[in-house]
Amino acid sequence: MTELLTSPLHAEHDKLGATFTAFGPWNMPLKYQNELDEHRAVRSTAGLFDLSHMGEIWVNGADAGKFLSYAFISNFEPLKVGKAKYSMITAEDGGIIDDLITYRFEEDKFLVVPNAGNADTVWDELNNRAEGFDVTLKNESRDVAMIAVQGPKAAEILVPLVEDNKQDEVYNLGYYAATMGKVARTFAIIARTGYTGEDGFELIVYNSDAPQLWEELLKAGEEYDIKPCGLAARDSLRLEAGMPLYGNELSRDITPVEAGMARAFAKKEADFVGAEVIRQRAAEGPQVAITGLTSTQRRAARAGAEVFMGDKKVGTVTSGQPSPTLGHPVAIALLETSAELEPGAEVEVEIRGKRYPFEVTALPFYKRDK
Repeated sequence: MTELLTSPLHAEHDKLGATFTAFGPWNMPLKYQNELDEHRAVRSTAGLFDLSHMGEIWVNGADAGKFLSYAFISNFEPLKVGKAKYSMITAEDGGIIDDLITYRFEEDKFLVVPNAGNADTVWDELNNRAEGFDVTLKNESRDVAMIAVQGPKAAEILVPLVEDNKQDEVYNLGYYAATMGKVARTFAIIARTGYTGEDGFELIVYNSDAPQLWEELLKAGEEYDIKPCGLAARDSLRLEAGMPLYGNELSRDITPVEAGMARAFAKKEADFVGAEVIRQRAAEGPQVAITGLTSTQRRAARAGAEVFMGDKKVGTVTSGQPSPTLGHPVAIALLETSAELEPGAEVEVEIRGKRYPFEVTALPFYKRDK
């Protein structure tokens, strides 16, 4: 059995009494004391997450933008310096290998952040696709950590720790924008991104600097009752925000068209891996779609539960649980488009041999006040 990788913050989590769980090849905090308290802290004030399991791959060179436009489904050449883009990398058959965020820091310098369990696969795919492009690839996935402060008070906690007269710049960073600077004496990439549906920042630092920054952020957040948060809260938060998770909603079995990402390549003329299959699927229309479900019942639908309309099975739940914020069950499902299930349509979900009423609803379930 392969030994799980540990975060450079593992000792910090241990001190805080974390319960750990395997997540891909990593051993990460599932929760500290109570995942519901962690979830509610992010919605009301702030939570602190260790995301060191995420990958970090640098793409440098004169052809960097052109290369990424070939490797991924989106067009990266127009992306402005200091901005980020959410995209997907697909196989030749159109299946989704991963969804990821890419940041542009210079005209010829990009940072790709793949998901934890896919980081090695994405690294291999990028190397396989780099032939003929003037690019250099560097994998720092094991060399750096990522810490996220998320919630309505995220800026109030982080910005006072920013140095070198960059506080205003960081405070005014737009969503999906990034810069570099010092935070609590630590050099960091500072990005206004997140996976919770709240305002927040993700900070990328060297492994050796991560424990100090973690402690400084916890200390700075004490007056706001900041809480360290594990994967359980991260999952319930992203579910409420309608954000897909690779391995649940996204997989090699569907294309970006089914994932609602046809807009990423709709105006793109350049070729990319899987383009022929994906464009054909877009022309035909998706066979399934990622769809929201809600219920007034107490019983929550979990991943794998089957969805019915009358006697006909029309889909499968990919994620589901009671919503801590909304107070009723929510779920995301892959539903057949042929069933023409518009928001408001009534379906049933089979849970432990019994069917319960659910209603089709638009995503996200929760949207923060701006």
